[in-house]
Amino acid sequence: MTTTSEPFTPSSDLARPSVADAVVGADSSSLFIRKPNPDDGWGIYELVKSCPPLDVNSAYAYLLLATQFRDSCAVATNEEGEIVGFVSGYVKSNAPDTYFLWQVAVGEKARGTGLARRLVEAVMSRPEMVEVHHLETTITPDNQASWGLFRRLAGRWQAPLNSREYFSTDQLGGEHDPENLVRIGPFQTDRI
Repeated sequence: MTTTSEPFTPSSDLARPSVADAVVGADSSSLFIRKPNPDDGWGIYELVKSCPPLDVNSAYAYLLLATQFRDSCAVATNEEGEIVGFVSGYVKSNAPDTYFLWQVAVGEKARGTGLARRLVEAVMSRPEMVEVHHLETTITPDNQASWGLFRRLAGRWQAPLNSREYFSTDQLGGEHDPENLVRIGPFQTDRI
């Protein structure tokens, strides 16, 4: 059996500006946006737990996102390497021009910085997304922060935003608010 050894870069080193996709904020409180890695799974899980009303998935699910879906996800870290923001999603296999955004989480330390928008735009600006011209997500009717984010994105990208009910309360087990499917697009990815 042959094994290959890929170089491993610890999370603390990945937070450095030379590795980050983007740097947000002033020098005194910079945030670094990058692709997640296996060391980030638990930090992502802890971040999402601290961001109600987001649904918390298992630590294993976040570890899978940080590895198997890393090209379509992003984390934001502070200078100490602490994860303060996260976005997850994937390009739909049955609609390769559509990115489905699963979750956006911004921790208390990074709120008010425009980080949620920057996380989404960092992912959408990657070369892997050049053929993507639509973004979909689901939002509960009362999640005003998410509605505001996606309305701002549609405005910035000069693209229409449409929504409709997608999952009913009954489909979600009777204890969850309904989820509306929100679709932005078409837009030009190269203009993001």
